[in-house]
Amino acid sequence: MTTGRERRRVLIIVENLPVPFDRRVWLEANALHDAGYAVTVICPKGKGFEASEEVIDGITVYRHPLPYEGESGFLGFLAEYSLAWLMEFGLAWKASFRRGFDIVHACNPPDNIFLVALFFRPFGVRFVFDQHDINPELYEAKYARKDMLYRVICWLERATYATAHLVISTNESYRRIALTRGKKRPEQVHIVRSAPDTTRFKQVVVDESLKRGRAHLVVYLGVMGRQEGVNLLLDAVAYICNTLGRKDVFFALVGSGPERANMEKYAETLGVAEHVHFTGRIPDSELLVYLSTADVCVNPDVVNEMNDKSTMNKIMEYMAVGKPIVQFEMTEGRYSAQDASLYAKPNDAVDFADKILELLADPEQRTRMGEFGRRRMEEQLDWRFSREALIKAYATLDGD
Repeated sequence: MTTGRERRRVLIIVENLPVPFDRRVWLEANALHDAGYAVTVICPKGKGFEASEEVIDGITVYRHPLPYEGESGFLGFLAEYSLAWLMEFGLAWKASFRRGFDIVHACNPPDNIFLVALFFRPFGVRFVFDQHDINPELYEAKYARKDMLYRVICWLERATYATAHLVISTNESYRRIALTRGKKRPEQVHIVRSAPDTTRFKQVVVDESLKRGRAHLVVYLGVMGRQEGVNLLLDAVAYICNTLGRKDVFFALVGSGPERANMEKYAETLGVAEHVHFTGRIPDSELLVYLSTADVCVNPDVVNEMNDKSTMNKIMEYMAVGKPIVQFEMTEGRYSAQDASLYAKPNDAVDFADKILELLADPEQRTRMGEFGRRRMEEQLDWRFSREALIKAYATLDGD
């Protein structure tokens, strides 16, 4: 068995977002680097992150072209994940020859990255599974079926658990899945919550022009996929602006994803396009201005098994900037936000709209909720707590 000192080289692989745009992965990479690990990251390219290779803050980053994003069933997923895996495997060889690594740290989705780690296992490489999503539930949430591809995804998850020396879970719900479905021992599963660094992710100077002449700004932040419920948010916008005739509220939807174009068309169909601005992906500096200017921030994630058990980064970021939240009632969403949020009836766009209007009508309540959220982030959920948990989890590899 190699010693702890000899294993202080980590290869992090993430497929769905570029680094450092993926804030969780970048915070993890920096935490490990600061703890003395030599860190290399493999990730896709993206807007603003086109360099194939660069060193950022002492961390080497290798990027591959972003593969086709599979949203059309088995062949689409096969094309996306096969191409991505081949590029990751090639870059892993490059990292092995140039820098070496003793640990492969896989950030899902997908759950096929274990095959890279498995290939290097005879050389003493350990495998860390950093579970960002529970993919069987994610697939069912997107397509409402359990077909051949669903069974393949379940098998990949089982194989990933089986080959992992250490599992990092983002919350207690994910940890329970790792212990039961994944059959991992308790000492092999550690919770490292997703959270921003509140010393950097905080309120900045507001920009009233973002309200486009309206009295209020409501902000959504996140990926726009089928399970994110952007359509429900737009239904709420239609109720507020069309049914109730409110013209004093403007909505900014920050982010992108496979459903963005469809949601822009849906806004036009509902007749609310003039009340909504789709910003696309924007840098953190601009994002903080939007969040700081917002009166209310929203999380319209559809209530399903996937979202009920998942901790959403957007919730933590809303709280870090001290903003009140409206979301649907779900287990991990309530755990994260507690009194920083109002909770609408599951998948009820009208109740969601009513909760938004309740907050817009009560600035004192907004202030109380925002202050609670910021305080909870600083005292209980800040990244410094997750950083400590990550380093403690990695320390267990020395005794494995």
